Amino acid sequence: MQHQLASIHELARIELLAGLPGETLGRLAGRMIRRTLSPGDTILEGGDAHGRFHVVVSGVLGGSGRTLRPGDTLGGLEPLDATVRAITPAIVASCDDATFEELIRPVLGTEPG
Repeated sequence: MQHQLASIHELARIELLAGLPGETLGRLAGRMIRRTLSPGDTILEGGDAHGRFHVVVSGVLGGSGRTLRPGDTLGGLEPLDATVRAITPAIVASCDDATFEELIRPVLGTEPG
């Protein structure tokens, strides 16, 4: 599993993030860790998100009967209660919950909790 920062270009292709102002998207890219997963790699174990918001950049992930495709998210907007693994080679970008609250939630206009 490889780690590096997500690119602005990758994040701008995600529907949820595409509406962020360019400056905010740039700040977010500087804080989102990009992970390259092989089939079978686990991104979440038993729903433990480690206080992180995840977005699928490419590939397919699955867990507890749910299939996640590019643009789908984990954490931040919804509680997590499953183990999630890569089904195909995949790329997932994630940030800590503090970054989600600072840069993403205000644009979405949703309340925490």
